[in-house]
Amino acid sequence: MYDFAIIGGGIVGLSTGMMLGKKYPHARILVLEKESQWAFHQTGNNSGVIHSGVYYKPGSFKAKFCRDGANSMVQFCQEHGIDYEVCGKVIVATNEAELPRLENLYQRGLANSIPVKRISAEEVKEYEPHVSSVAGIFVKTTGIVNYKQVCCKYAEIIQAQGGELRLNTKVLRIISTSDRQIIETNNGEFATKFVINCAGLFSDRIAKLAGVNPQAKIVPFRGEYYELTPEKRYLVKGLIYPVPNPAFPFLGVHFTRMIDSSVHAGPNAVLSLKREGYTKTDFDLRDFTEVITYPGFWKLAAKHADEGIKEIIRSFSKAAFVRSLQQLIPEVTAADVIPTHAGVRAQALMANGALVDDFLIIHTENAVHVCNAPSPAATSSLEIGKAIVAEIPQPTSVPTVSV
Repeated sequence: MYDFAIIGGGIVGLSTGMMLGKKYPHARILVLEKESQWAFHQTGNNSGVIHSGVYYKPGSFKAKFCRDGANSMVQFCQEHGIDYEVCGKVIVATNEAELPRLENLYQRGLANSIPVKRISAEEVKEYEPHVSSVAGIFVKTTGIVNYKQVCCKYAEIIQAQGGELRLNTKVLRIISTSDRQIIETNNGEFATKFVINCAGLFSDRIAKLAGVNPQAKIVPFRGEYYELTPEKRYLVKGLIYPVPNPAFPFLGVHFTRMIDSSVHAGPNAVLSLKREGYTKTDFDLRDFTEVITYPGFWKLAAKHADEGIKEIIRSFSKAAFVRSLQQLIPEVTAADVIPTHAGVRAQALMANGALVDDFLIIHTENAVHVCNAPSPAATSSLEIGKAIVAEIPQPTSVPTVSV
């Protein structure tokens, strides 16, 4: 019987497994992943940004975990020889009406102890010569990395610690008894004393299998990206973001130089008709029905109808998408961008239409359920793993060490 079984082989699940192995080196640890490789979904399709924490509400888990996570992620990459770059990013106001929001973001950065600097339109061009703006802020602790490589290293460490890794293993049922939980999968049964649910897009369903109601439903949003053609990559030196709309849950279309030197532009955020739906035609009847029959979705849609319509238009119109990009870099044309991979964000939504704005981690006597861990979860993964492990009771007869 295992001491701990982790469901989900994304960056949060693997980080938690690694942290458990460090604290309880003699514990039997199991990680279950339904896909054939680690970091297959959210982690493997994200933008690769090491976020600074400038956006998040002061005092929130997101703010603290992200700020500390940016530092620990860089240290981890240095220690294990993983390519990364702390390139910084500019966040710019493209018109006078955005200046109050830019100032609010600057103040939030200060409140979160993030090194942010006000910069003029002329100074913006020193960082990003092709950007059009009226003012900006520079966030120097933002970086880029390949999170799939990070995940592979997490998995390698778990295995070296003696943990057991199971790919191609989908959880079908969880049965609780007085002294254990039986996890039924397509590859047999596994008995464990403690379950840690890090199932991402399916975290709410796994929680319900374990008899826990997370009071929120995962609603999938597809982030659609374009990529600058190689001959136009010179237009972007680092990371360029607009001032986000605080009433809308996404950061807006932006430019990101990836660790492989490619430049992605996006995302456009639209409802996915399948929890793992990476194209417009991907469809799953159960996933779709759950969303359209959920009162919270319609309340959210009504609240953000104007922005939602703009996102849908950009999804089907390259010209509209390019116009959004031109607000930041006027030189970009339709010929300069080509479609690239999409990602799907697992966003927890309450029945009253409110987005779960922070990480949602639910503790029970013999389980932990991570039921909302969207961006900046990758940046924060080491800190989330530490926090989860700190709250887990020590297994009987298994010694601990400090981490």
